[in-house]
Amino acid sequence: MFAKLFGQKERDPCNAAPSIIGLRLGGSFEIDPLLLKLMEEELVVDGCASTHIIKAVGIVDLDGIWVFRFYTDDDAFLQVIAEGGKADEHVVDVKLFHFYDTQDISSQSIWDRLLNEEMGAPTYELEGHSYNRVWTSAGDYHNPVHMAEKTYDAAGDFSLTDQFTMLFERPISAGQTESLLLAAEEKEEDSGNLSRCLVISTGITLTPTQLTIHG
Repeated sequence: MFAKLFGQKERDPCNAAPSIIGLRLGGSFEIDPLLLKLMEEELVVDGCASTHIIKAVGIVDLDGIWVFRFYTDDDAFLQVIAEGGKADEHVVDVKLFHFYDTQDISSQSIWDRLLNEEMGAPTYELEGHSYNRVWTSAGDYHNPVHMAEKTYDAAGDFSLTDQFTMLFERPISAGQTESLLLAAEEKEEDSGNLSRCLVISTGITLTPTQLTIHG
């Protein structure tokens, strides 16, 4: 999965993999197992692990908003969003996502239709569930949001990926929601060819009491 998502690798001389709230490359964290047990039958994903080891770390700079992604050994990533700075006190949202599917995009026409007609629609259907778009727009359609992610691995290498993203959610019990993240990704391979795919992930929002960071 990692090889498909991350593009051409380069060496970072500083090996400065991002970290926040104690999360770091090579570290681990635990999700409250009772939370997972209670929620799992309502979620699209199943068989979620409660303990995760961080295998890669990504960061996106969105002009004052930073998106940290901690990719784990369970085909998952913990996404931490910080506003106004990259210190612990700037964290405003934490979500655990699991990869649902990765679909190759084989033509320019499919890519254009995905970005211009499908991803930013008001709703998205997955496994019989209807998810509502979170990001608002003056019109019915919202253009996908561009993110340039720099992702580090344990060897000190990094990769760069352009992502065009859209976030949806649907209500589940006890006032919770299940999130749906679409990311149309394009990257340059070692051969110089441009490859594209649609990555579909589903996730849940976590509170500080539901997340234990082991460092």
